[in-house]
Amino acid sequence: MSQTMTKGRKTTVQERIEIVQACIANEKNYQVTAEQYAISYQQVYQWVKKFEKSGELGLQDRRGRTKLEEELSTEDKFRLEIQRMERENERLRAENLFLKKLEEIERRRR
Repeated sequence: MSQTMTKGRKTTVQERIEIVQACIANEKNYQVTAEQYAISYQQVYQWVKKFEKSGELGLQDRRGRTKLEEELSTEDKFRLEIQRMERENERLRAENLFLKKLEEIERRRR
C-alpha cells in the first residue's frame, strides 16, 4: 500500500487552498503534492477540480449543510415536499395502528 493512501485527516480551508496552490505550481503533479502533504492522490485531485470550478468557495466543507429555500431548484422543492409527505404518512400510519391496538385492548377489558 502506498504511503499516500492515508486515512482521511481533517484539513482547514486554508490548508486546502495551500495544497491546491502547491499542486498547480507543480504543474498539477497530484502524486508529489499528495506525498508532500500526506494526503491521498484522489483528495488532491478532487480539491484541484473543485478549486478550478468554484474557486476558494469550492474548497469549503459543505457536508451536512442544508440549502436555503432560495437555493433550491423546483425539483429539489418537490423532492423535499414528497419526503415531508412520506414522513407524515408514516406518522399517521403509526398513529392509526396505535389507536387500533388501543381499541382492541379496550374491547378485551369489557
